[in-house]
Amino acid sequence: MRSLEAAASWPVENVAVAVVSGGAVAGSLGDQQRVFPLASVTKLLTSYAVLVAVEEGAVEWDQPAGPSGATVRHLISHTAGYAFDKAEVQAAPGTRRIYSNAGFDVLASFVGTACEMPFATYLHEAVFAPLGMKSSALVGSAGAGAESCAADLALFAAELLAPQLVSAELVREATSVVFPGLNGVLPGYGMQKPNDWGLGFEIRDGKSPHWTGLSFSPRTFGHFGQSGTFLWVDPEISAACVALTDLRFGPWAVEAWTPFSDGVRTELTQRA
Repeated sequence: MRSLEAAASWPVENVAVAVVSGGAVAGSLGDQQRVFPLASVTKLLTSYAVLVAVEEGAVEWDQPAGPSGATVRHLISHTAGYAFDKAEVQAAPGTRRIYSNAGFDVLASFVGTACEMPFATYLHEAVFAPLGMKSSALVGSAGAGAESCAADLALFAAELLAPQLVSAELVREATSVVFPGLNGVLPGYGMQKPNDWGLGFEIRDGKSPHWTGLSFSPRTFGHFGQSGTFLWVDPEISAACVALTDLRFGPWAVEAWTPFSDGVRTELTQRA
């Protein structure tokens, strides 16, 4: 894919990009086996493990978890009321969208206890091993501590497009807006009104500015990470893109990612 060549001009030392369409890698750039820290793209992997736990009946969305009045659903959608980086309650559950790494750690601990194993082990057994993601591991926080490579995340993106580990209905639920209408800050992009989110998956909806492209459908979902990484899925065109770099998110990414992703999407739609 010629559109991927734009990533070669990003001000990074190392970059790996993969585009998934039609159940396979449609294009790639860079070392697909190089392992990068994912930062908050980790939340997509953690969330999918939670979906598996829900599908297995180990946990339920409306099961009490976290602060008083909160549930698993609140924790995974950043509405439990926790602060960004510590389990300090700043709002009543369901009243504000406060993006929270701490909430994801509480969520992972809850799921690990329910499944009777450390969450990192459960993530490996529930997601990484079945999908053949041999270079992926959770080495820190469930919200920001995973490592992976583009080849592995391409396998994960293919799963998001055509679920095998959980039902397609559950993925549709997880990638639809929950607790609609709540405002909140999208890290790196400022206040969004509303700041729509699914069950662990950020929903593009009508957000502006945003890290995906201007041409993307409102149903687009995914996540980006402060380590300079992103993964988006646009169900309207049944395609996904993974980008991993070794340069922290900053103005360079705000400037580069949107036109890059628009270029990828345009090329995919022209091919169809």
